[in-house]
Amino acid sequence: MRKKLFTLLLSVLLLCGFALPVRSGQGADAKPQNKVIAYYFHGDFRCPTCFKMEQHSRGAVEKYFKDELASGKVVFSAVNTDEKANKHFVRDYGLYAKSLIISLVKDGKEVRSKNLTKIWEYAWDEREFYDYVKTEVESYLKEL
Repeated sequence: MRKKLFTLLLSVLLLCGFALPVRSGQGADAKPQNKVIAYYFHGDFRCPTCFKMEQHSRGAVEKYFKDELASGKVVFSAVNTDEKANKHFVRDYGLYAKSLIISLVKDGKEVRSKNLTKIWEYAWDEREFYDYVKTEVESYLKEL
């Protein structure tokens, strides 16, 4: 009886997705330690231009770097700097406006970053905006 109960319990755990923990750097779900992160920073107040810049930032990354997004080599993250946990980004990157920052991470640590200030100039020109983001992200990917 105990053997049947143990077998049943084990089967239920396996069917429910129970798995042994995987050490960092192992397994299919391990995140790459080397990657390029595209951060779009915004606050609570957002105007139409701010929404447009986030839309273009995300769109360019998704259009040109689909495979890299899937593998984790490229990450897109929209971050509200008015949230308490994210206020450090204002200091870290010297933010003074809505911004798109490209960050190169090697061995889990940021080694360099760039504020793509021309997003304001290209906000209402999707083609120029996408080309700008593509060029900048590609240059960072070459360093991985």
